[in-house]
Amino acid sequence: MVVSVCGTFVSQKIQKVRWKPDNLCDTVVSGSWDDDDNKLTLWRCYKMENEEGFVKLKAQSCAQHYGDIMEIKFIDDRTVAVSSSVGSISLFKLCEKNGDPSLDELKVWKNVHCYSNGEVASGTDMACFEDTITSVGEDGRIVLISVKEKMPYRTIENADSCTIRCVSVHQFSQVLTGNSRGQMKVWDLRNNSNVPQTSFTLSGGGQVGFTRVISHPTQTHIKLAGGEDGTITVWDLRNNKFAVNSLNAHSQSVNELVFHPDRPEHLYSCSSNGQLWHWDSSKLNHSYIPQFGVNESKNISDNGEETGCPWMSKNLKNRITVYSVIQNLHLPVNSLDVSGNFIVCGCDNEAVYLINESHV
Repeated sequence: MVVSVCGTFVSQKIQKVRWKPDNLCDTVVSGSWDDDDNKLTLWRCYKMENEEGFVKLKAQSCAQHYGDIMEIKFIDDRTVAVSSSVGSISLFKLCEKNGDPSLDELKVWKNVHCYSNGEVASGTDMACFEDTITSVGEDGRIVLISVKEKMPYRTIENADSCTIRCVSVHQFSQVLTGNSRGQMKVWDLRNNSNVPQTSFTLSGGGQVGFTRVISHPTQTHIKLAGGEDGTITVWDLRNNKFAVNSLNAHSQSVNELVFHPDRPEHLYSCSSNGQLWHWDSSKLNHSYIPQFGVNESKNISDNGEETGCPWMSKNLKNRITVYSVIQNLHLPVNSLDVSGNFIVCGCDNEAVYLINESHV
């Protein structure tokens, strides 16, 4: 299944890894945490001579970063937004100096997240749409920033009474947030109200917090959410009273969920228990066509066979295939990203791993 796994030790715990979004599979940006001097690092991928299919990472440039790096998002293929444990958001540019790649800091928005007493709060997640950054944090705020402006243009104070863990753009004017108490909220940014449009809770209404939420690449109303208890739940925002599917995944919290950008029947997850898994739903039937008699009628439920989305299928639990991409690392795998046949992941064992999968 796996062609090659190449680990590069960096002497720092890795919190986030992101492929440059150009489908070339040659550039990665990583961010460290839990160190006095954290770094944003630019990597290039190189093929090893005389070893077919084997690729390694080589650091090209580093930029010092104040505080733990909590999230990394590409605004475009040369601009990177970085959120910090000290409540700031920084913008970096990928450029070249004397023919060598470099990371240049463009601007910093300070105190994006802070408590009412002025103490800084950690940014926990970001979502980007065009040139707008939506940031959430431990202070329960939602902050909207235009990369062209010096100051945030909108802040929803007290959007939540607890930590907001994750955020996803649903549409241009809507965002979805998940908090540490297992509650999701949909916000309509077209109006000035600081009240969510709707809200719903994880199965059973318990206190299991959300850790990640992502959108299906082609059907954005379909959301997948990871939980502190290791579960992965599937939601349809058109009818969000109950989760469509719930998968018992990892034994500890889900740290990242990523769809394959070109093949959304493939999902990847990593966990605090040191696992990195590949979920393959491609064997589910995508071509279901209901057959009706001349005088028959039927209410068609919105399941996976009828929408062409296997993650909505009632048979998902029984027909999905799960692969362990790498051997258990025994320390948290904090982040992963996918491009083509390549996966990159970062771990608390102070290493970045580049994996070439042949069966995707």
